[in-house]
Amino acid sequence: MSRTRIIRPATWLATLLLLLGLAAGNSLAQDEADRAGYFEVRAAESRLIEGVHTLDARLQLVLSTEALRALSSGITLTIELQVEVIRVRRWYVDNLEAELAVRFELEYRPLAQRYIVRNLNSGDQDSFATLYSALNNLGRVQNMPIIDGAVLEADSDYRVRLRSMLQTRQYSAPLRMLFFWRDQWHLESEWSEWTLER
Repeated sequence: MSRTRIIRPATWLATLLLLLGLAAGNSLAQDEADRAGYFEVRAAESRLIEGVHTLDARLQLVLSTEALRALSSGITLTIELQVEVIRVRRWYVDNLEAELAVRFELEYRPLAQRYIVRNLNSGDQDSFATLYSALNNLGRVQNMPIIDGAVLEADSDYRVRLRSMLQTRQYSAPLRMLFFWRDQWHLESEWSEWTLER
């Protein structure tokens, strides 16, 4: 017996909303230039606080025109911070000791005219009156725990690296295929790397 795959109404709705948003954006006046957007790690450092290495960082998060249209059309965006702790080895290839992905959802609620930022790792949620303030908050990382110092080898050196990206893997397959062919959805910073202070 063949199995029929059922596509949930929410998936169709999200796809429809995004396509309508893109269609509306393509019909705007010619004088509105499309913005590619970019993510950048402006500064990053780690500190040892009570035996735990924590991260402080400043990120520049500029959404592309298509991402802005999707957000205003009801599509929730996911911004992910990726952190890697790497042990430096003299005679071998460096070893990835730990990796951390912290995901944030950015949502616009038109009735309340508020932007919601939700930390998917901790469950914390904040509300902002403007997109600028929401992105500014996302771009200020303070005292984020990355690794317990007790698990690190005392006689080894370590380095840390960080990047930010617009994550699209949580969307349905039709949406992911659409994003794959559109450069404005490929928002990802370069890795920023530094030595872990012991």
